[in-house]
Amino acid sequence: VQLQASGGGSVQAGGSLRLSCAAPEGTRRYTMGWFRQAPGKEREFVAGISWSGENTLHADSVKGRFTISREYAKNMVLLQMDKLKPEDTAVYYCAAAVTYFSSAIVTDEKMYGNWGQGTLVTVSS
Repeated sequence: VQLQASGGGSVQAGGSLRLSCAAPEGTRRYTMGWFRQAPGKEREFVAGISWSGENTLHADSVKGRFTISREYAKNMVLLQMDKLKPEDTAVYYCAAAVTYFSSAIVTDEKMYGNWGQGTLVTVSS
């Protein structure tokens, strides 16, 4: 499964960006997630959405500012990022995981078998 992430860029603190992840038709029943890796840090979970779309989960550090969603007609997973902070600067990755339950969300990156190439988000103060 090949994923394609896009939408990264440079923005000032308080600004917004929307990341997109294009996924093949076959990923409609995959749990999808966004992760990020800042310079010198380990990759961390940002947000996840079940393949049914009924459940979402956001990391505490982005809760209330980021929103994950799916557009099934376009096979896209989106991450709307508002009120960006300098500490949000990182390479953002979308990922897909096979799950057996339509409502499941996966936060462990080891469970994700398919990854996009990453898109860089830079937030300046």
